[in-house]
Amino acid sequence: MTSTIGMIEPGRPDPADRADGMAVVCRGVTKTYGSGSSAVRALRGVDLEVRLGEMMMLVGPSGCGKTSLISVIAGVLDRDGGECSVFGEDFARMKSARRTLFRGRTIGFVFQAFNLIPTLTIAENVAVPLLINGSSMAAAVRQARAILGEVGLGDRWTDPPARLSGGQQQRVAIARALVHHPRLIVCDEPTSALDHATGEKIMEILRSTAVGTDRSLVVVTHDSRIFQFADRIARMDDGMIVGISGADGTP
Repeated sequence: MTSTIGMIEPGRPDPADRADGMAVVCRGVTKTYGSGSSAVRALRGVDLEVRLGEMMMLVGPSGCGKTSLISVIAGVLDRDGGECSVFGEDFARMKSARRTLFRGRTIGFVFQAFNLIPTLTIAENVAVPLLINGSSMAAAVRQARAILGEVGLGDRWTDPPARLSGGQQQRVAIARALVHHPRLIVCDEPTSALDHATGEKIMEILRSTAVGTDRSLVVVTHDSRIFQFADRIARMDDGMIVGISGADGTP
């Protein structure tokens, strides 16, 4: 595989050249679970910027705050303090209905557990975000079939998840995350249950379909084998970002 990490593809402008080139901006974000002597400070003043058009990976030991951070960024967890905006919008300043609408249209999720509904076909699983956003079933399934073709499962659209391998189910999860054309895709350990070859294929799909000039991707991972796919890597420890570098280790 030829890596393009650290380079800008032809026709893809460098996000740094854009005045509004940030997809996510976090400043001093804090999050504490519990209170008193049992309180756990999951995030301790996180500063992070994710540029438009990049894949940012969050790495670090278990319990260091990675999942809490992406949950705050995605608007599924309220922060205690600091600021966090996604494409200039702050979930903390939104009413519940607008938050749900913005998240449903703007953010795609790829979970560590595939979270596919076993009683639905894979096309129906992929169609779920479109249905939530108001599409008809027929239109949603047509669009789902099209994106399943992009991830190499166009001929399996009537199958239930149980007939697919782990790698194929992860492709379905990716298709579901992308089907409504979100501008931010958030992935929690997308390769943890996969062998190395399948994990690389999954990352190649994410890299080619999820990263563009107007969208970004944040990946939480322990899998050092996929670091090469990142544009930048943010290292976390004890609830803080302790360093950010390119995939090759350079600042």
